[in-house]
Amino acid sequence: MRKLLIPFMLVLLFIASACSGNTTEKNSSTAKEPKKETITYQSENGSIEVPAHPKRVVVLSSFAGHVMALGVNLVGVDSWSKMNPRFQDKLKNVEAVTDEDIEKIMELKPDLIIGLSNIKNVDKLSKIAPTVTYTYGKVDYLTQFLEIGKLLNKEKEAKAWIDDFKQRAQKAGEEIKAKIGENATVSVIESFDKQLYVFGNNWGRGTEILYQEMKLKMPKKVEEMALKPGYYALSPEALPEFAGDYLIVSKNPDADNSFQQTETYKNIPAVKNGHVFEANAKEFYFNDPITLDYQLDFFIKHFLGK
Repeated sequence: MRKLLIPFMLVLLFIASACSGNTTEKNSSTAKEPKKETITYQSENGSIEVPAHPKRVVVLSSFAGHVMALGVNLVGVDSWSKMNPRFQDKLKNVEAVTDEDIEKIMELKPDLIIGLSNIKNVDKLSKIAPTVTYTYGKVDYLTQFLEIGKLLNKEKEAKAWIDDFKQRAQKAGEEIKAKIGENATVSVIESFDKQLYVFGNNWGRGTEILYQEMKLKMPKKVEEMALKPGYYALSPEALPEFAGDYLIVSKNPDADNSFQQTETYKNIPAVKNGHVFEANAKEFYFNDPITLDYQLDFFIKHFLGK
C-alpha cells in the first residue's frame, strides 16, 4: 500500500508544481506595464508616433513657451529659455540641455523631444524618444503654435488661444493707429554682440504683433533690408535711416548699449520726441503664447498708457 502511495503523491506534486508555474507566469504577465497610448503626428519629415499624453518633454530650441502654455510638463530646455526672466519660476527645476548632451537627456527619460530642424544628433535623440523638429519660419507664428498643439494632442486649446489673441491684438492695433496715425512707422532694434540689428515682421521681439496683427507700418528702409531675411545688421551711424516714428528697443542689459549715448542716436526724431520704448531683450526674444501675451500688454501700456 505504501508503494502505491508514492507514485500518487508524485503526481499530486507535479500537478501542484504545474499550477504554481502557471500562476507565476500569469502574475508576471499582468505585471507588465500597459502599452502607452500614442497618436500619429504628421511632421515635416513624415508620420511619427508620439505619446498621446506626453509627460516628460525636452525642448532643445525655441518652443519651451509653447509647451508651457499648453500645460505640458518639461524636463529639459535650451539655455535661452532657461534664462528668460518670464520663464524662470516655471523652469526652476528643469534642466538646461543642448543637442550635444545625449547622456544627460537620456537620464531625463523624456517621452518626447522637440527642436528646430538645424539641431544636431537627431538620429541619436530619436533613439531616446520620438523627436520632432520644425523649420523656423516655414509656417507663420500662430500656425506654429497650432502645430505644437497638434503634436501635444491639445489642438483645441491652441486654436482657442489663437482666436482670442488675434482678436485682442487687432483691437489694440486699431486703438494704437487711431492715436499715433495710420501712417506712423515703427522700428524694432536690438544690440547683440556689439552689433545693431533691425527686424522684419517675423523674428520675435514683438514684430509679429506690430506688423502682422496690428498692421503698423515699418520704415521703407527696414522693409527693403529686413522684411525678407527677418533681420538686418547695421552700424550705429546708419540707425537714423532705419528708425521709425516710434522705436522699440529690445535691450539686453548684459550687452554693449553705448550706441544710446551717441549724438547720432540722441538726434533721432523718435528719441527726441520720447517715442522710444525699451524692453528687456531676454524676455522679448520669442514668439510663444506666454511671450506674445507679455509683448501685447507691453505695447498697450506704452502706446496707449493703459
